[in-house]
Amino acid sequence: MTKSTSENGLKKTHNLLIVVVHGQDADFAVDSLLDGGFSVTRLPSAGGFLGRKNVTLMIGVSTARKETAIEILDKNCRQRAAYVVVPMENSPLPMPTPTLVNIGGANIFSLEVEHYEEF
Repeated sequence: MTKSTSENGLKKTHNLLIVVVHGQDADFAVDSLLDGGFSVTRLPSAGGFLGRKNVTLMIGVSTARKETAIEILDKNCRQRAAYVVVPMENSPLPMPTPTLVNIGGANIFSLEVEHYEEF
């Protein structure tokens, strides 16, 4: 069993990064994180109102390496423009209008982990 305290009894600070990335960026992001020495858990997910394919990554990092992980994600996850068809308001006929939206990139949630155990 592994606990989140060091051998001298002092508490180590750990973070869990929960990262939602666009499906097209996921392979590059995971490969780059693995090359950087990070452990990554990959979960498939579907995103928001656009219903696009996303991937949720869970990355356990020390506080000292958190910025390195974020830099790797920044280099590998980019935003892109896409058109979404939206019906026009107050139109007697259903006339869809293409609307430009930004998709992709990475949404990063950083959680401080007070305690964990590994069996």
